[in-house]
Amino acid sequence: MTRHPRLAAVAVATAALAVIAAGPASGGDPTVTDPRIVAHFDFAAGQNAENIALEPDGSADITFAFAHQVARVTEKGTTTILATLPEVPDAQTPVGGAVALGIARAHDGTLYVTYVTGTAKTGVWRIAPGGEPEQIGFFPADAFPNGLALDEKCGTLYTADTRLGTVWSLPVTGGTPTAWATGAALEPTAQIPFGANGLKIHHGAVWVSNTAHATLLRIPIGPGPEHAAGPIETRATGLTSIDDFAFTGHGDTVLAALNQVDELELVRPDGTHKTVLTRADGLDNPTSVAVRAKTVYVNSAAFFNTVDPDPNLLLARISKNKL
Repeated sequence: MTRHPRLAAVAVATAALAVIAAGPASGGDPTVTDPRIVAHFDFAAGQNAENIALEPDGSADITFAFAHQVARVTEKGTTTILATLPEVPDAQTPVGGAVALGIARAHDGTLYVTYVTGTAKTGVWRIAPGGEPEQIGFFPADAFPNGLALDEKCGTLYTADTRLGTVWSLPVTGGTPTAWATGAALEPTAQIPFGANGLKIHHGAVWVSNTAHATLLRIPIGPGPEHAAGPIETRATGLTSIDDFAFTGHGDTVLAALNQVDELELVRPDGTHKTVLTRADGLDNPTSVAVRAKTVYVNSAAFFNTVDPDPNLLLARISKNKL
């Protein structure tokens, strides 16, 4: 695919190096059923569905990576473009041009988006309801801020840097980010240049996926005003080409998007895991997951599909009565 030459190389490397470690079935697992695609997007226009944040009415706010747009998609599939990040003609990134990646939503409807450009425009951008995008976080030009989460109680944004192997923290008021957590567990590898990727805040910790290492990590948030990062814990391994993920409820069970193998994986608190959705259900390089009540949302970006790419939003039902 001429559009994403570096991504295609990464796909080959990942497929060669990573192996799924499926765990045993459990009667207490939540079930994922009734998958259905509610919206198809325009691959040629760069509408590779990357990340997702949910609105109170069940609509999904989605970043379109190469179109560097934010769209709102209703549960019935109606799609509206909310904002377009500024063009960066001289953008040079590991995936080619500028890309919009992570997204987080505040209770007042303000959206925060990570934008990677290879220039001074790389960082976190804020979109107030009805407003224009405004850069508030100013990151190094070689940074690759990807998954994004907002801790509103502490007024802090956290983002996973896929290239530099760092979790950055940024005050919600903006400014220069702080390297909150670093270490080998977050870094990419020589074979796969995509490390820390998806990020969520859950039960007093920052959880991060590492695509290169096929792992799910937990980093405790320390007490006091510093909220320092605790030791990095590996919670699951063998998650081939893991991208973003979401928790199914109050416990530590996770649904993870396995990008290059076209699977949605259920990861149990003990680290074992099993596949619950596949390409046959409509997944096409899934990138991110969200869960609200009994509904699962899965974005597909179709990054590596060179035959008939179908970026889309898929919804499914989840049964959580046994959690």
